[in-house]
Amino acid sequence: MEPRSAAPLDTAYPLTDDQISAYRQNGHVRLDGVVSPDEIIPYRDAILAAAMAHNRESRPLEERDTYGKAFLQIMNLWTVDAIVKQFVFAKRFAKIAADLLEVDSVRLYHDQALFKEPGGGHTPWHQDQFYWPLADARTVTLWMPLIDVSAVMGSMSFADGSQEDGFIRIDNEISDLSEAFFEGYVRGKGYPLTAGAAMAAGDATFHSGWTLHRAPGNVTETVREVMTIIYLPADAKVTEPSNAFQKADLATWLNSAAPGSLAEGPLNPVLWP
Repeated sequence: MEPRSAAPLDTAYPLTDDQISAYRQNGHVRLDGVVSPDEIIPYRDAILAAAMAHNRESRPLEERDTYGKAFLQIMNLWTVDAIVKQFVFAKRFAKIAADLLEVDSVRLYHDQALFKEPGGGHTPWHQDQFYWPLADARTVTLWMPLIDVSAVMGSMSFADGSQEDGFIRIDNEISDLSEAFFEGYVRGKGYPLTAGAAMAAGDATFHSGWTLHRAPGNVTETVREVMTIIYLPADAKVTEPSNAFQKADLATWLNSAAPGSLAEGPLNPVLWP
């Protein structure tokens, strides 16, 4: 069998001033064609194989809680497959992240495959950075479908501008409670909403760690295959964990770094430049 290969994703995807401005204002931006249809195929194959090999969720949907029904979540796949590592370390993506964050250099926090199964439930309103023990608000997540997805497969929706509120609530882990609380919060604040829409494989959204977002359930017979990569400025620092999730993340991703030190460890290489 010939060794697998995939074209390096190192060529630039130049951003316009309007795209950077939209991200700054809304806390998210959609970028079409970040990866071409031909480029995505070998990466999709590798990510799918790695995710399925390392997925540990075997319960039927009806036996899971709201979080468990929302998606299969398989993290740090770059450490188990060379093609996945090439995808996660892509200079094209990291340069976009640096440009959106308006910083010179970014490092990896972690990757995760988020596969929403047929019949999978909704992803409640939440803020990603609730889970991260980071002192820096400048984080950004790439969210990329590996196959064409329709709005009813679980494409993401955002509350525009909500990133400006920072850490909103101390106990907002993804759950029915977070959905109820943030639904009222978003409505009360009058945030404009950007609804989930169809996306082609290789399109991407980038959103801030504090931007409120959600996704509907998957009512189709096809798995919504999505790969995500989280970036932070290379000079971002650790903060004292404020909840049990942040304590776990500090140990898992950041090598138990002390508060005030750089958010770096063996799993957090600089990806740009």
